[in-house]
Order: sequence, then structure tokens, then C-alpha cells
Amino acid sequence: MKEQTPLFSGKKALLFWIFPVLLLTLIDQFTKYLSIVFLKNTNGKILIPGVLELSYVENRGMAFGMLQGKIPFLLIMCFFFLILALYIYIRMPKTAYYIPLMVLDMVVFAGALGNFVDRFFRGYVVDFIYFSLIDFPTFNVADIYVVCGGILTVLFVLFKYKDDNDFAFLKLKSKTKHSQNR
Repeated sequence: MKEQTPLFSGKKALLFWIFPVLLLTLIDQFTKYLSIVFLKNTNGKILIPGVLELSYVENRGMAFGMLQGKIPFLLIMCFFFLILALYIYIRMPKTAYYIPLMVLDMVVFAGALGNFVDRFFRGYVVDFIYFSLIDFPTFNVADIYVVCGGILTVLFVLFKYKDDNDFAFLKLKSKTKHSQNR
């Protein structure tokens, strides 16, 4: 049986969300700052030869270099994604059953916010982690948040939150009988 007792509500629920999001976003921004200070205009740093490097890259697109130079479009897309993630968190029941989804919502939101901040203030996203072993595109901490949070969310939806009622909180409220008869 699912636990129905709310853990917190109102301002406490918002504070539970805001502080981790801010902390994760600050960590992302700090690592990007460090990459600007220590990696920009260098050949990078090899951490594990043939496997892992730190290399400064300015990404003016999104994942895998798609939509290069489309910053206004990416900002608008990201803004709507941020609104959607906040909406989901607000509507989600604040019970123990939903803690994994609440945390994953925060992580994904923080990642999207970190890259949004870069695009908005710099006009590009700072990437600096490069897996040379598989020649994977250079990425950053915010990307890790989004990808890992997204994958874990899918796994939770497939294996834990598979009941039809688990996402009933997202459904729009139906009209009352009185308003339907008009």
C-alpha cells in the first residue's frame, strides 16, 4: 500500500526543492568557472591517458552539437522545460512514495537550469569533460544531472511507478457536473 501521509506541504515543500536545486546549480556553475580559469586557452588536462580528459569547449548548440547557433530557440525550449519540471513538482504528492521522483525532478531541473544560465549569460554552454576512450562528445556537470536524472526517471516509471494512478496528480481536474450542464 502506498503511503499517503504528506511529509511536508506549502513553503516547506518549496524549500525542500529550492535548496538542493540551488546547490546542484552552484556546483555546476563552479565547475564551469574552474574550467574557464584553468582550461580555456590550453590544450586541456589528461586525467587518465587514452580515457578521460578535461578540455574547454564552448557549445553553441545542445546535445551532440545539434541546433548550433540557435540560442534564442534553445533558451525558449529550456524555459518551458523548467516550467514543466516545476509544475510536475508542485502537483506531485509530497509523500514518501514519491521521494525518488521529487529528487530526480530536482536533479534534472538543476541540470537544465545550469545550462540555461550559461546560454543566457554567455551565449553558449561551457563543456569540459571528455571521454577520449569512446570519443564521446564533451559535456559538463549539468549534462550529467540531466542524463542520469532522465535515465533514472525512466527506470522508476518502468519499474516502480507503473500503476495507472501513480501519475493521476498530473491530470487536469475535470469540470464539475454543474459546469458541464451549461
